[in-house]
Amino acid sequence: MKLTVVGCSGSFPSADSACSSYLVEADGFRLLLDMGNGALGELQRHIGLYDLDAIFLSHLHADHCIDMCAYFVARYYRHEGGRCDAIPVYAPEGADQRLTTAYADTPSPTSMGEVFDFHTLKPGSFDIGPFSVRTEKVCHPVEAFGIRIEHDGKSLTYSGDTGVCESLHELADGTDLFLCEASFTHGKEDVPDLHLNGREAGAHAERAKAGRLVLTHIPPWTDAEQNLADAREVYGGEAELAAPGAVYEI
Repeated sequence: MKLTVVGCSGSFPSADSACSSYLVEADGFRLLLDMGNGALGELQRHIGLYDLDAIFLSHLHADHCIDMCAYFVARYYRHEGGRCDAIPVYAPEGADQRLTTAYADTPSPTSMGEVFDFHTLKPGSFDIGPFSVRTEKVCHPVEAFGIRIEHDGKSLTYSGDTGVCESLHELADGTDLFLCEASFTHGKEDVPDLHLNGREAGAHAERAKAGRLVLTHIPPWTDAEQNLADAREVYGGEAELAAPGAVYEI
């Protein structure tokens, strides 16, 4: 598998990065994990606008899904070759309505579903293209999912947005690469079931014996280097910060 960080800023885009979006590729299949603010523009640095095969939305907060509205425009009003076929979108219940409301003026109440084939996420295992995936609910104020993606004996786990929870550990157990949010700062913010800090992300990675930890979703106001240092205090493997354009071969 190949993982490309499209955007990794938390809450809103930073001067250097779009919000959460990660491209996973294998066997010519392209799966996008989340499409937050600014992600659609950055995605075009890596692939063509119509080259995606499927999309996974971890939850329906704007910094993880709002650029789906812009992508609707690109797919619905495509001029060359007519309207795009519907692309599979795996998302929490209500995604169609939420995105239609956010767009505010779709041609009809069903227009969003004409270019996005919505599949409602539930905990469990299924296939997306060549990938075997498992999704579990994680701890966040809205319905949110983490995902484990496996292909050819390798695995990638993406936390989405979450506080400390057992389901995240189960997803990450023995994973080769753990792409984990670290929004909060250890000793500064302590809000249960909302976000992880760097130390908590590191502790999850250590307990899961993850092969590699990549911290992501760090808001512009948070000291990313401090979060990384906190993670390294409790995680003995290789740990680093996500960066736009970074590529990982798994």
